[in-house]
Amino acid sequence: MKTLAALKVLVVEDEALVSMLVEDMLTDLGCIVVGPAAELDEALRLAGAADIDAALLDVNLGGRPIFPVADALRERGVPFAFASGYGEAGLSEGHRGATVLQKPFREADLRKVLEGLAAQVV
Repeated sequence: MKTLAALKVLVVEDEALVSMLVEDMLTDLGCIVVGPAAELDEALRLAGAADIDAALLDVNLGGRPIFPVADALRERGVPFAFASGYGEAGLSEGHRGATVLQKPFREADLRKVLEGLAAQVV
């Protein structure tokens, strides 16, 4: 199991203030931020090729669903969590049961989700 220290986390978030807040929280937890990606094309590129251990995905990226990025990460075996104000109700049928970080969240909530993702890192 990997610890949070130096865990490389891809951040996909289209709202700049939320993205900066998440980056600060991740840095405080000792993680290394990859991205952030604010657009679907950039998120897909990073999900397919970046050196990452885990990912935090905003479900709705500029009005476009994030699920193609989740699928690319799943193919690579990279654990991820969705960040959504809608909880699991905001997920597509094929992604139900995935880890969801309910927005808005505190650093303690993020830590708990990241610890779960880190436990999946090989």
